[in-house]
Amino acid sequence: MIHVDRSEKIYIIISVTLISVFFIALGISSFVYGFQVPVPEQRVDPRTIATPAPDNPFGEPGLRELVPGKKYEAYVLAQIWSFTPREIRVPAGSTVTFYVTSKDVQHGFRINETNVNMQIVPGEVSKLTITFDEPREYDFICHEYCGVGHQSMAGKIIVEP
Repeated sequence: MIHVDRSEKIYIIISVTLISVFFIALGISSFVYGFQVPVPEQRVDPRTIATPAPDNPFGEPGLRELVPGKKYEAYVLAQIWSFTPREIRVPAGSTVTFYVTSKDVQHGFRINETNVNMQIVPGEVSKLTITFDEPREYDFICHEYCGVGHQSMAGKIIVEP
């Protein structure tokens, strides 16, 4: 039988306990608080993603109403040093699914004061859904450095009463 020193046993117990606590916290944040991990929704060709076509929603990015006043899809195109569209307006209580992609370099998409935070990679469409309950303005920004004009890459979501 292997002899394990008492102090090693204590460290092993502490390590296993911490790992268990981290998994429990991950489960709680996922199921109770609704945190989502952004998953690539689909793959696209970044060279042609901005080309208008009937089957390409990024050819004319913007907001699409699915259920009047309740459910929307927002197609956002990131490119050096701007988002298209720069402003999105929705009524309070609406659920918006964001589809975001880049046509040039890696960007970020973060809606301040929410849990929407995605890394935007050329050739992939990232998707996250959020419900805006109260009327106010939310800023969205690029949080991945994308070049000299990075600081001007921002927009607004206006939640109207």
